[in-house]
Amino acid sequence: MTGQGASAPPWLAFDRDLFQGKPYLLMGVINVTPDSFSDGGKFLAPDAAVSRAVSLAEEGADILDVGAESSRPGSEPVPVEEEWSRISLVLPAIRKALPGVALSIDTTKAEVAKRALEAGADIINDISSGRSDGKMLPLAASSKAALVLMHMRGTPKTMQAAPFYEDAPREVASELMGMMEEARRAGVEMKRVAVDPGIGFGKRPQDNVALISGLSTLTTLGRPVLVGASRKSVIGAITGAPVGERLYGTIAMHAAAMLNGARIFRVHDVAAHKQALAVAWALAESEQGKG
Repeated sequence: MTGQGASAPPWLAFDRDLFQGKPYLLMGVINVTPDSFSDGGKFLAPDAAVSRAVSLAEEGADILDVGAESSRPGSEPVPVEEEWSRISLVLPAIRKALPGVALSIDTTKAEVAKRALEAGADIINDISSGRSDGKMLPLAASSKAALVLMHMRGTPKTMQAAPFYEDAPREVASELMGMMEEARRAGVEMKRVAVDPGIGFGKRPQDNVALISGLSTLTTLGRPVLVGASRKSVIGAITGAPVGERLYGTIAMHAAAMLNGARIFRVHDVAAHKQALAVAWALAESEQGKG
């Protein structure tokens, strides 16, 4: 897979290609946590979370990513039963309300992922790439769910202590390749894997910018690239905007990511991205046509 205008390879969840002819995918964020950096507590109530899910689907979300543990810098892990108690009140109801929308479970715990898959999830989105729980990769392999492998050095609690890269795109691509190999050894089929450079996870602002501008390095891994820069601190570092006022910067970063090869976008603001990325894709196709 190359950058501008190139189609993503198939990304399978069970027997379904999540792209199904679509050139890119929008993944809407649903945080059922009291302490998320962006919208902590806003959708903690089950009714609010389900209503939010329906709204995001109506705006054009192809995937809904449900998480119940904050991964903001410095955050502490949540016990399995507490995390599942939040998810269990929301995910089955979303599945019932939106039978055709792909659902992703954002967790590092195999037990939570297992229960979520049983409740109708299609994708495991693990920010630790299976390194937090040795049962996660075998679960992904046996279940045939889709899997997102994300790059992060350390844990959310420690990742921003002193991050350093000499060449962020090259180093992240190399480390993701190692994570893919670990997944392969556990029995995960590569056609079920997407990769995420982990914008904001153990990176300085300049590393995040380098990753977006050098994203074509990651596309050489041969798997769809997911980027989630929505409202993150790198945008605040560049613009000075507070969390609630970073939509414009987010769109700019995601449009650039698309032109450099990203094909899955994890966002809070689906409607705005649906319009912006449609334009970015038209530009990408035009450039590809010149080749």
